[in-house]
Amino acid sequence: MPQSFHWPVRVYFEDTDSGGVVYYANYLKFFERARTEWLRAAGVSQQVLMEQHCIMFVVAGVTLDYLAPARLDDELSVTVVAERLGRASVQVAQQVWRGDLLLASGNIRVVCVDSLTMKPKPVPAEVLAKMRAQV
Repeated sequence: MPQSFHWPVRVYFEDTDSGGVVYYANYLKFFERARTEWLRAAGVSQQVLMEQHCIMFVVAGVTLDYLAPARLDDELSVTVVAERLGRASVQVAQQVWRGDLLLASGNIRVVCVDSLTMKPKPVPAEVLAKMRAQV
């Protein structure tokens, strides 16, 4: 079973709608932050990838199911599980939890691209190795 990375998120006023419920699009921001921290925990700096390899990761596809609302001041845990590490893409499953209650679940496909041409480019072997070590 793949290892799950957890990142804590507190819901702030800016994350909510007028009813104090997390605005649906902000779950994507929570997912993005957790993926960034997952990479950072693996020793992968996205800034270094751009500067030294002229590559970056872009989201190519998302499916997301909303199961229960998060609200102002909630303490959440956002998870990242790498399901597939391909030559030029990464498929991750992500979830948002409040305690033992699952609030949202999604699958995100991220593609490695050349930062100038925006065309797919293989993930460097050393980066894949670091990601695999997280799995």
